[in-house]
Amino acid sequence: MHSIFKKIMGALNPDSGASEPAIPDGRHALAALLVRAARASEVYDDRQIAQIDAILARRFDLPVPDADKLRLNAADYEQSAGDTVHLTRAIKEIVPLDERPGLLEDLWSVILADGGRHENEDGLMRLVSNLLGLADRESAFARQKVMARNAGSHSA
Repeated sequence: MHSIFKKIMGALNPDSGASEPAIPDGRHALAALLVRAARASEVYDDRQIAQIDAILARRFDLPVPDADKLRLNAADYEQSAGDTVHLTRAIKEIVPLDERPGLLEDLWSVILADGGRHENEDGLMRLVSNLLGLADRESAFARQKVMARNAGSHSA
């Protein structure tokens, strides 16, 4: 029914569907979500960029220049991607449920790479964990693991 309504509205107003972004493939969606997490506090710095590149290189077995290119494309896409539902829907197609807590760790590692936390980041993570079919508790555990890992790397 919803698609019929969209077709009718599109016929009446041909420009109405132009602003809706295309659904990305899982790789671009994941990269865009990592960028969105970094930008959630309105600070998008070199530490977060390096963290995103490292995650993309590891997750998709890419050389760093290819991970950098994927992040740059995803950063452009993220601004026009619309709501987070589109991104998480594509991500769920490539990341099985049992691997999604690791994705939360990746997101938290990007958020915490700049040395702080912002309420917008907390809100985004509550939304993302829910959309990925995970509980807030799993996001909290992921955050604690990243914080413990960061504390261990700073004391070494």
